[in-house]
Amino acid sequence: MKRAMYRNATIAAATGLMLAAGLGLAACTPAQDGGAGKAQGGSSPSAWNQTPVIEAAQVVGREVRLSGSAQPGARIVLRSAAGAAYAAVAGDDGRFDLRMEAPAQDLWLKPETQVGQDAAPSPDTLLIPASGQGPIAVLRAGGPTRRLDRAPTLGAIDSDGQARRLAGRTAQGTQTLPVQVGEMSVQAFPDAAGNWNVVLGPEASGDRVVIGDQTFVWPGQGEAVGQTPRRERAGEGWRVVWAEGGALQTAWLPDVR
Repeated sequence: MKRAMYRNATIAAATGLMLAAGLGLAACTPAQDGGAGKAQGGSSPSAWNQTPVIEAAQVVGREVRLSGSAQPGARIVLRSAAGAAYAAVAGDDGRFDLRMEAPAQDLWLKPETQVGQDAAPSPDTLLIPASGQGPIAVLRAGGPTRRLDRAPTLGAIDSDGQARRLAGRTAQGTQTLPVQVGEMSVQAFPDAAGNWNVVLGPEASGDRVVIGDQTFVWPGQGEAVGQTPRRERAGEGWRVVWAEGGALQTAWLPDVR
C-alpha cells in the first residue's frame, strides 16, 4: 500500500466511484453457502472480463441490498473466506442487484465475475458489518476506501503507517474542497459525482482534520497485533484492519453525523 500511495502522492479526484442507487437494476437470484462454484478446468481469468463494481448498498430491515455493474450477462459472485457465497446475474445493461440477509457477524466478501469458464476476481473487499449496523465499505489496497452507507464529508482515512489517504464525498458540482490536517492545508478536487481523495505524506503531522465546517480527530494507525480482518471502535468511528497480499492495511471510518 505504501508504494501505491506514494506513487499517487498528488492531490487527485477520485474516479469511477459513483455510488448510484436504484438505477434500472436487473433481477438476480442469490445463492447461499456453496451456491456459487469456481471456474472449471483451472482456467486463468480472462483479461477481457470486467470485474464487478459494488456501487450502492441499502439496509432494509434485516436485509442488505447491493447493486452495481459488471460485464453484461456475467455471473457475479461475492465469496467469503469461510466459504459462504452469494451470486447474481448481470442484465444486458450490465446492472445487477443482489439481496442477502444481514449477517450475524462482520462479513468480508471478495467479488468476482464468472463468464463461461473464466473468473475475474476484483481487487476490492466488501465489508458488511454485523446486522448491517455500521459503515458498509469497499476496501482496496493502495486505493481510497469507498463508503456505501450514508457518511460524512470525510468517509475514510487509509493509512500504512507512513502516508495517509483521505477520501469522501461532497455535493455534486463542488470545484474545490479545502482540507486541513494539523497545520497543513491542501485543496481536494472532487469529480463530477462529488467524490474526492488526497494523499498526505509523513510530513503531514497532526490528527485533527478539518473539512469545511466539520472537524474529525483521527485516532491513529492502531496496533498491528490481533486477528485480521477485524473491525473495532476507535475514537468517534470504526477502525478496520485487514491484509492484502501480505501487507497490513488500516482504514478509519468516521461516524455518521
